[in-house]
Amino acid sequence: MNVQAMPMHRFIDHEGQLVNPLPAWADIATLKGFYCDMVLARTYDNKAVALQRTGKLGTYPSGLGAEAIGIAVGRALKSTDVFIPYYRDLPAMWARGIGMEKNLQYWGGDERGSDFSPNDQHCRDLPYCVPIATQCTHAVGVAAALKIQGQHHAALVTCGDGATSKGDFLESLNCAGAWNIPLVFVINNNQWAISVPRTIQCGAEFLSDKAKGAGIEGITVDGNDIVAMYDVLLKKLDKARKGKGATLVEAVSYRLSDHTTADDATRYRSEDELQQAWQYEPISRLRKYLVSQSAWSDEEDKQWQQHCKDVIENVVEKYLAIIPQPPESAFDFLYESLDSELLKQRDLIINKAMRMQGGQHG
Repeated sequence: MNVQAMPMHRFIDHEGQLVNPLPAWADIATLKGFYCDMVLARTYDNKAVALQRTGKLGTYPSGLGAEAIGIAVGRALKSTDVFIPYYRDLPAMWARGIGMEKNLQYWGGDERGSDFSPNDQHCRDLPYCVPIATQCTHAVGVAAALKIQGQHHAALVTCGDGATSKGDFLESLNCAGAWNIPLVFVINNNQWAISVPRTIQCGAEFLSDKAKGAGIEGITVDGNDIVAMYDVLLKKLDKARKGKGATLVEAVSYRLSDHTTADDATRYRSEDELQQAWQYEPISRLRKYLVSQSAWSDEEDKQWQQHCKDVIENVVEKYLAIIPQPPESAFDFLYESLDSELLKQRDLIINKAMRMQGGQHG
């Protein structure tokens, strides 16, 4: 089944043709900015995979094919809003102003990549959540707090299609409806929950239909069309800020990569299906539209691609130059104070590190 043939909110189709009049905000300058953002995000993603393959990064979950969702989320949120991300959200976090080197730190096993302390300019946002759907419950708490405090701000939480089968997700939807909180759920429906296809995850035609049971609004959007994504998110975040309740946004996309660098999708996904999905990916779609409007050229594209490579190489250099945390830092973020047994374990790690480093440590 070609999910792209299903009815959903869309402005630009996969051939770069308008299927609905563009909204007033969608001028050429804005769309060129979106295109450039998505290319930079993909350049980073490709480099991160390469770093993992060469042992310079841990297991990494690629966001290949979801660039439109991430950039739309990051650009639609206001600085006063709160973003609760899941693990494929580098584009959104970068668009929020969080440096890519922090992302590399996180996937490189450095806890400082998750440090959104009060000294960080984005301390309102939460760090990555890898456990499936647990971030949805966090988002309910954040949105409820915003309402109690009388702040006219919104919270936005993301998750994958697999997360919508988890109790945490369904309970969070229920609370969002019952409490009428300023929360927007965004599902990156990339058709795969690791190796489980969307067709056998759930019997509903649309994942946005799950909003009905919670008494909130649900809408399905073409997640490969950044114009549609940004337009819907602008409206639903504004609705949330005005105290008009929560919304569930299903963004239909396709995971063009393996689930993570520890996965091999060729074991469960056909090459034909993957090649068909590439026809709908978001970057080439927007580029086709810009070219049709004489707003982008091959030379501009070549120059921007090189610029992105230079930017990412600089980010990687900064990441690789970061002095690693000492091994005992693993104890620093779990407990307010350590009991005698944990202190003993901490000392053992310090002594082992000193032996391995010839008596030097720190």
